[in-house]
Amino acid sequence: MRRLLPALLAALLLPACSSGADAVDVNNGGEFRFVQATPSGKVIPPEDRATAPEFAGTLLGGGDFASADLAGDVAVLNFWGSWCAPCRVETPEFQEVYADVRDDGVQFLGLNVKEPDEQFALNFVDRFGIQFPSLHDPRGEVALAFRDYPANAIPSTIVLDRESRVAAVYTGEVSQENLRRVLDLVLEEA
Repeated sequence: MRRLLPALLAALLLPACSSGADAVDVNNGGEFRFVQATPSGKVIPPEDRATAPEFAGTLLGGGDFASADLAGDVAVLNFWGSWCAPCRVETPEFQEVYADVRDDGVQFLGLNVKEPDEQFALNFVDRFGIQFPSLHDPRGEVALAFRDYPANAIPSTIVLDRESRVAAVYTGEVSQENLRRVLDLVLEEA
């Protein structure tokens, strides 16, 4: 019974991921719990920003990626899973924003977490026509690197400034309008 309890708990909580008000939190044990979603991203004042942790991994479909590849650009890190209903809403919107800002010094990186079978993630990317890269992080190691921020909630989005500092953090689904507003603010910084 003790072995079945975590799996049963995850099965009961996973369908509730579709709520726009909450996000599913994936903790160190791989279980799920809910956290309150942030209604909108707030830009952290530059003097209060901390440097983002370094990370590296393998991109969906192959190839290596390191956080150093983001240096000098504003970056949007989106933690997602194909099993997450809010991700299915926001990811196509992220693609629209990415298409508009990728030539303005903004990079997007998806971080596919808690997805043991990479094929599910690849199908998700194909289905929604996502052109920005995603790391395959089935054990959530990159999310754990961001444990000082709520990146262990799925979906979560972290915006980094040009100095690789955390400029904004979202838990839960992000609206396209709000993401554009935050990107505009961070891009305007000297």
